[in-house]
Amino acid sequence: MTYVVTELCVDCKYTSCAAVCPVEAFHEGPDTLYIDPDTCIDCNACQYECPIDAIFPDYDVPDKHKESIAVNQSEATKFPVIVNTKPPLKGAKCIDPSK
Repeated sequence: MTYVVTELCVDCKYTSCAAVCPVEAFHEGPDTLYIDPDTCIDCNACQYECPIDAIFPDYDVPDKHKESIAVNQSEATKFPVIVNTKPPLKGAKCIDPSK
């Protein structure tokens, strides 16, 4: 099992999830984060930290976001690891967690 960042993260890029990851499984793309399934240890710390509920265990990804499983696997290692919190992107597609 691994955890998966879904497209709900696109344009948001809240990074508190990456900061709690004990194995540096998160990678930062231009407008989203990815989880490397080969690095993830299934600890679920990131899922609870995500303010917009964009992270799921691979067996529980909603049907409309299933393609995110393959996207994380193919894209994660193309981008640098992120371990620290940064200001969120909060772009046009971003969900505001305060609403």
